[in-house]
Amino acid sequence: MNNKKGHIVLWALIMYLASSCKTVNITNYYHRHQSILDSIELVYTQAYAHKPFSIEFTDRAFDRVSLELATDTLTYIYEFWVGEDRMQDTLRKYGFNPAPINTLIVLMRSVDCTWANNLDYYTEERKHYLTYISLWPRAFNFPFVNKKYYILTYFQQPQYFDNEGNLLAGRKLRRIRKINAEVFRRINDKVCYTLSDRFR
Repeated sequence: MNNKKGHIVLWALIMYLASSCKTVNITNYYHRHQSILDSIELVYTQAYAHKPFSIEFTDRAFDRVSLELATDTLTYIYEFWVGEDRMQDTLRKYGFNPAPINTLIVLMRSVDCTWANNLDYYTEERKHYLTYISLWPRAFNFPFVNKKYYILTYFQQPQYFDNEGNLLAGRKLRRIRKINAEVFRRINDKVCYTLSDRFR
């Protein structure tokens, strides 16, 4: 009987830990790491303006990085170990400056950022761009918790929100805007978040 009670207590503890690990207060996480997250957005946006690319970590240890490199004719996808000389050679081969990408790798690893990309969207028939960043905080690294990603979107101009902080399609259009079928909520006037099963 005591053995059975011990198993029940152990199971209750496991479930408690699982439930406490499955969510991270992303607003607090953003403010705690704001300088790094904002630096990721700035470095990525400036590097992307020079030559389009996306960057992704493909393993939980953040040791393997995948680069999607756009050229005038084709898009190439490569995967490297962090620090591989081959990555630097490949970047130069396709006309990319390795320095900002190396900086991004360091910054992204420090805050569990799995992916950065540029997306376009339309408001009142005008094309705009935003930077899309996926986070997989290590607090999610628990065997009983489904894989979830926090997605941050950085807009170039202030956005509109309803009273609950949901991102709206515009000042005149009072409907909720969805990005990749997800509803985003306000962190500040230009930065929003969502919790998603998908990192992209």
